[in-house]
Amino acid sequence: MVLSAGVFVHRGTKGTVNLMSTVTTTLRVSGMTCAHCVNSVTAEVGRINGAGAVDVHLVPGGVSVVTVSSAAPLDDAAVAAAIDEAGYELVPANS
Repeated sequence: MVLSAGVFVHRGTKGTVNLMSTVTTTLRVSGMTCAHCVNSVTAEVGRINGAGAVDVHLVPGGVSVVTVSSAAPLDDAAVAAAIDEAGYELVPANS
C-alpha cells in the first residue's frame, strides 16, 4: 500500500479557512478483467470504514491500480479483506 497526503482548503461561510487533509491509498490488484471486476472491488473497498472515493484503473489480466481517498489511513487488514472478499489478490507495492 502506498500512502500520500494532500491538503484541501475549504472557505467557510464567514470567510474563514478550514484545512482538511486527505489520505490517498494506492493499491495494486491482480486478477481483474472486466467492468464487473471493477464494480466488485469498488463496492467492497467502499465499505471500509473511512473510505471515500474509490477509483479503479483496470488493466485486464495485469495489475490494476485502485486509488482510495480517506480522511485517515485505512486499516491494512480491512483493505486486504475487502480485496479478498471481492475475489482478487492484493499485490505488494515492491513487486
